[in-house]
Amino acid sequence: MRMIESILADAAAITTLRRDIHAHPELCFQEERTADVIAKALTDWGIPVHRGLGTTGVVGIVKNGNSNRAVGLRADIDALPMTEHNQFAHASRHAGRMHACGHDGHTAMLLAAAKHLSRHRNFDGTIYLVFQPAEEGGGGAREMMKDGLFEKFPMEAIFGAHNWPGMAVGQFALKSGPVFASSNEFKITIHGKGAHAALPHNGVDPVPVACQMVQAFQTIVTRNKRPIDTAVISVTMIHAGEATNVIPDSCEMRGTVRTFTHEVLDLVELRMKTIAEQTCAAFEARCDFEFVRNYPPTINHPAETEFARELLGEVVGPENVQEFEPTMGSEDFSFFLQAKPGCYFLIGNGDGAHREGAHGLGPCTLHNPSYDFNDELIPLGATAWVRLAEKWLATPR
Repeated sequence: MRMIESILADAAAITTLRRDIHAHPELCFQEERTADVIAKALTDWGIPVHRGLGTTGVVGIVKNGNSNRAVGLRADIDALPMTEHNQFAHASRHAGRMHACGHDGHTAMLLAAAKHLSRHRNFDGTIYLVFQPAEEGGGGAREMMKDGLFEKFPMEAIFGAHNWPGMAVGQFALKSGPVFASSNEFKITIHGKGAHAALPHNGVDPVPVACQMVQAFQTIVTRNKRPIDTAVISVTMIHAGEATNVIPDSCEMRGTVRTFTHEVLDLVELRMKTIAEQTCAAFEARCDFEFVRNYPPTINHPAETEFARELLGEVVGPENVQEFEPTMGSEDFSFFLQAKPGCYFLIGNGDGAHREGAHGLGPCTLHNPSYDFNDELIPLGATAWVRLAEKWLATPR
C-alpha cells in the first residue's frame, strides 16, 4: 500500500478526533457538536468553511492554482438511534445514540485528507469537502442539494465511500451501475367490522385479509416482475386487536420495498395497491394504502467508477480492488448521483479483531451495538481521497 507519509504521521491525532466523535454521537439533523468539531479542525488548517446546508452540513473549500475545475469528496456525519454495548473508553456517552455505521470514521478519513491537502496543495483547481448530515433516514444529501450545494459549490463529479466489515483492511470494492437499492415504506390500514370472537359472522375480520395480502405480495416478486430484475417486499409489522375475544375493527400493516430500478419500483407499488384494494373488496373490507419513497437506488456512473477503480488500484494494487456485489441496503448518496456524475465505493473494515477490550459480545457489523470503526483505515482512506482528488484535477475531461 502506498500511503502518504504526512497522513501516517498525523494518524494518531486524527484517531483521537475520531474517537471523540464516536463518544459524542448525534442523530440526523442534530449534529451540532460534530459540525463544530469538523469546522474548527478545517479552520485551524486554513480551510474556508461554509456551514448550514442541510441544517448541519459543513463544506470545506480547498483551492490552489488558477483552474476552474472542481471535484467533491463526501463523508456522512450522523449516528444511529441505538444503545452501544461496547464499554471501552470512547464508547458512546449518550444512551440511545451510537456511531454503529462508521460515520465517525468516514468523517475522520476525510478530515485527515483535508489536513494534508491544506498543507501540500499538489493540485490545480478546487476540492470540496462535503460533510453531510442525516444519512440515516433523514435524506441529508437531498436537503443539502435543496439548500444549493451544487449551485454554491459547482463540481464536475462527487465521490463517496463506506467502510465494509468482513472485507479485509487494504481492500476496496466498487461496481458500475446499481450498488445499493432504493428504500421505500408502506402502510396499509385494513378497515373491517368488529365483533365478538365467538360470533365472527356478525363482523368483517381484518386479520385474515392481512394474511392474504402478505402471501399475495410475494407473487409480485415471483410472478409480476421479470425474474432477472430484483425486488424485496418485506411486511415487518402487523398490529391488530386489544383483546383475545374481540375481532378488531382494523388491522395495520407496515413494511419496506427495495428495488434497483425505478421501473420495478413503479410496478411493485402499483401491484401492491391493486392487491390491497381488491383483496379487501373480496372480503367486504376496505383499506387505506400509503407508499412513501425514501431513497432512490444508488447508481454509480461508468466513467467515474472506472476512474476510481484505476486510482484505488494504484494505492493498494489492482488485485485488492474487488468487484462489489450489490446489496439491498440503501444509501442517500444516491441523491448526489442523480444530480452529478460520481462513484460510491467501499473500503474494507476487517473482521472485528481491531476492537479493543471491553467491546460488546456481538459481531463487528454495521448497525450492530458491538460495532466499532477500524482506525487503521484512517491513513489508507485519507490517502485514497488525496490521490483521487489530485488525479481527477490533473486528468483532462
